[in-house]
Amino acid sequence: MSSSAEKILKPYTPEYFMKQAYMEAKKAAMKDEVPVGAIVVSKSQIIGRGHNQTQSLQDVTAHAEIIAITAASSFLGNKYLDQCTLYVTLEPCVMCAGALKWSQLGNLVYACTDEKNGFMVHGKELLHPKTKIQYGLMELQCKSILQEYFKAKRDL
Repeated sequence: MSSSAEKILKPYTPEYFMKQAYMEAKKAAMKDEVPVGAIVVSKSQIIGRGHNQTQSLQDVTAHAEIIAITAASSFLGNKYLDQCTLYVTLEPCVMCAGALKWSQLGNLVYACTDEKNGFMVHGKELLHPKTKIQYGLMELQCKSILQEYFKAKRDL
């Protein structure tokens, strides 16, 4: 079977899921929130979605990852997400990395790095030791929406 035929048969690729997270980031931007989106996937099914809501909920912990983790845990009826993948448009902060560690997340895929507030500044030890990490998927698109948001804030 050719690789193009395989792509047709497999619609749920990592790119598909990151696009879903990006759509969540766009929802945040429309609410004048920092445009970060996240989804949790289990067995090729989205079981949790979230976008930043710190302003609208007046809650500093209402990050996209936290909201997606809560939704996924509720869906599974289980606090552990060891068989799940989190797709997020921006590298998680230390707080979110801690939540991911406690959830024992199986896989983390993030689009762009956060050199100022990302957890990797402190090292990947903040995650569960079994969590596999990938980054760079849709990096330019996800970085662009963040840059546009902050540029608009500076221009006010």
